[in-house]
Amino acid sequence: MGAHWSKQIQRQKAVIAEKKKLKKLQERFGCEYPGCDYHPPDRKNWMLSLDPERIQINKIVWPGTHNSATDKIGLKMITRPFAQCQTLSIYQQLVRGTRVLDIRVEENGKVCHGILTTYSIDAVIEDVKRFISETKSEIIILEIRTEFGRKDPPPVFERYLREQLGELLIHQDENVFEKTVAEILPRRIICVWKPHELPVSKVQNLFWSSGYLRDNWINTDLPATKFESNMKYLSEQEPVTRRKYFYRVENTVTPQADNPVVCVKTVTNRIHGYGRLFIAQCFSRNCINRLQIFSIDFISEDFVDACVGLTKARIEGKA
Repeated sequence: MGAHWSKQIQRQKAVIAEKKKLKKLQERFGCEYPGCDYHPPDRKNWMLSLDPERIQINKIVWPGTHNSATDKIGLKMITRPFAQCQTLSIYQQLVRGTRVLDIRVEENGKVCHGILTTYSIDAVIEDVKRFISETKSEIIILEIRTEFGRKDPPPVFERYLREQLGELLIHQDENVFEKTVAEILPRRIICVWKPHELPVSKVQNLFWSSGYLRDNWINTDLPATKFESNMKYLSEQEPVTRRKYFYRVENTVTPQADNPVVCVKTVTNRIHGYGRLFIAQCFSRNCINRLQIFSIDFISEDFVDACVGLTKARIEGKA
């Protein structure tokens, strides 16, 4: 028992030390960068505000959400705090400015996070289609994948996606990266479908395969460790103008089973407020031309503004 408590004390000391490290980094270098003072007049239509004819797909800094469809997962006040990564519905996230969705499914077509399940994928599709119907120029990256440790949905699931999203889908095509939003319209959704074992249909290349959305996720609840890991892996990528895939950085940390603090919000708050610091450090460390998808738990308006402001600076040649 004594060894267990000693380990817990050391873990808490490590967390405190890493939180201080990020705070000092922010105090020393600040969070300013080209575009940091920009706030889109309408987050629901921020791509339209920046002019679809000027926004090249590979120059967008895409605000994303991690475990996007977990707003109603589990039982409220019982299991939900251990799996909920967003409090907003998919529609509300899109209205706030989110443009990359991370949807995890299981064999029955329900959204899940680990062992907990929530509503059907139908609810996600309905929210996406509602948002699309209310906007004209917003492009969405919709990642749908089988959750780790779960079985794939049956083969008819892919047909369901085709039937629901068919005319909206931007077909898999590496030339898309160099096109502007205006050149892609009226198609609106890049759907990345990632089953574990099922082969992905190549009919008309409607879905983008897993290799077109990459990341280097590490399982840690230590914020400075995650921050520096994100920076390291990002710096190893090709610049966005030479890349033929999307690369995601997640400004998140993850509860650990051997730590007494296991509520997602409490843990992820250790890094949540350092999104702008990460962007500023990308400039300082000469890898800002590699940043593309930037995602977070419990997405905020400020996080969206940070990404949109950098996008604006890029299309104006300032970043």
